[in-house]
Amino acid sequence: MRIDKFLKVSRLIKRRTIANEACDAGRVMINGKVVKASAEVKVGDVIEIALGNANVKAEVTAIMDTTKKENASEMFRYL
Repeated sequence: MRIDKFLKVSRLIKRRTIANEACDAGRVMINGKVVKASAEVKVGDVIEIALGNANVKAEVTAIMDTTKKENASEMFRYL
């Protein structure tokens, strides 16, 4: 799954366009490497997002095409 879609579905970032812009600005890293919005993410990858003053680091635990709001937190765990 593309990283921009994963960020939106997992609700780490609210909208896909914002996720896409964050990737284009170089604020998203997978396993320590800056990636574009089209980069593939898989289970076990570590995602780092720099948004404003906050840095979020999470590990991918599951990949789902769609999910309910209550189950979105099962797709990752914070590090």
